[in-house]
Amino acid sequence: MSKIVVVYHSGYGHTQKVAEAVAAGASAQLIAIDAEGNLPEGGWDALAAADAIIFGTPTYMGGPSWQFKKFADASSKAWFTRVWQDKVFGGFTNSASLNGDKQVTLIYLQTLASQHGGIWVSLGILPSNTKAASRTDINNLGGSAGVLAQSPADASVDEIPQGDLDTAKAYGQRVAAVAAKWRG
Repeated sequence: MSKIVVVYHSGYGHTQKVAEAVAAGASAQLIAIDAEGNLPEGGWDALAAADAIIFGTPTYMGGPSWQFKKFADASSKAWFTRVWQDKVFGGFTNSASLNGDKQVTLIYLQTLASQHGGIWVSLGILPSNTKAASRTDINNLGGSAGVLAQSPADASVDEIPQGDLDTAKAYGQRVAAVAAKWRG
């Protein structure tokens, strides 16, 4: 079985809920980036030992949170020594708007993984894009690079659409399956 880590920042708890769904699907360890953009004790070691790393961040103003960006910038030490070379990577994001420029954040995460020499895993799930589709359907927001989740600005953590959480769990399963194949 592959060792998978979900490393994420959550400003208000919504992205944490998505992270928990991804981690449940992947049987992954969760590592939260704190409000100052730092990892907990042992966080960098856990990432170095992982077979797969899944990034998660809210989308704020068309990109990742500054706390996630601080973590990403600090990963330059791992980049320089190629510690994450050939690991499997994935990513997810959450914002208050249905679109909210989340794709830009996923491209940022994918670029970060590529800079580390990683192997990116796409969502691999067709979108729910018929007239009968609803927010309870899997991949209702139509992502392909990773998970797109939405939680309205006035919604509690418990009001994230079930379809988004189901998409996140399925994506965790996909990343775990790809990591197992890659590890071979």
